[in-house]
Amino acid sequence: MFLNISTYRFCELANLDNLREELLKQCLEKELKGTILIAPEGINMFLAGNENQIRGFFTWLNQFPELANIVTKDSWSEYQPFKKMLVKVKDEIIRMNHPTIQAFKKRAPSVSAKKLKEWLSQGCDDAGKPLVLLDTRNAFEVEYGTFKDAIHLNIEKFSEFPQALAKEMDQLKDKTVVSFCTGGIRCEKANLLMQEIGLDNTLQLDGGILKYFEEVGQDFYEGGCFVFDDRIALDPELGEHPLENAPRRNH
Repeated sequence: MFLNISTYRFCELANLDNLREELLKQCLEKELKGTILIAPEGINMFLAGNENQIRGFFTWLNQFPELANIVTKDSWSEYQPFKKMLVKVKDEIIRMNHPTIQAFKKRAPSVSAKKLKEWLSQGCDDAGKPLVLLDTRNAFEVEYGTFKDAIHLNIEKFSEFPQALAKEMDQLKDKTVVSFCTGGIRCEKANLLMQEIGLDNTLQLDGGILKYFEEVGQDFYEGGCFVFDDRIALDPELGEHPLENAPRRNH
């Protein structure tokens, strides 16, 4: 069995070329495959390999104070879902092209998976305010599955999110808006943007869909969750669940 992890952290990173070489060396020595993106704003990782080697990599990573004790979202597969090991230096670990959004300086407020399920069951938040779920992912990802009645913006890439969001303000104002994505990284930035443009009661789903699956399961979610590896999509039990009628994109 291969352990698959996804994780990210917004933090200030420097000496990126040197860090890239160190990360790549460690991953190759441990026979890990996947993708790591690093940028001045942080790190984004998707890795798969032997469990002991994965755990050993994160023990090694703890030497960097900015990257210590990163929490991962874990799943298992019977095969290696990545073809190679890549470590890339980027301008952003998730591209929004909106310089005022600096998630390494301020973390967006969040709601846990269990609390969100509670709100969905009662139809409102704890203050009785109407609840809206906002899917921040790309349109083809949404086709594999999403929360029941969630709003999505029909975008092809995340850099389109700010402009698309501006058109949906009437649906979102005066409500508690919970943004979500696969693992949390996009809704971190999305949530800060919503605050910037005047939505004053916004939260992100902590850990994204994958953490929701892990802690809650299927409740209020329809379909699977697209992932950017050869498994294509995961079901609420975090097993492989490709949908025959969904598009299979190159990634």
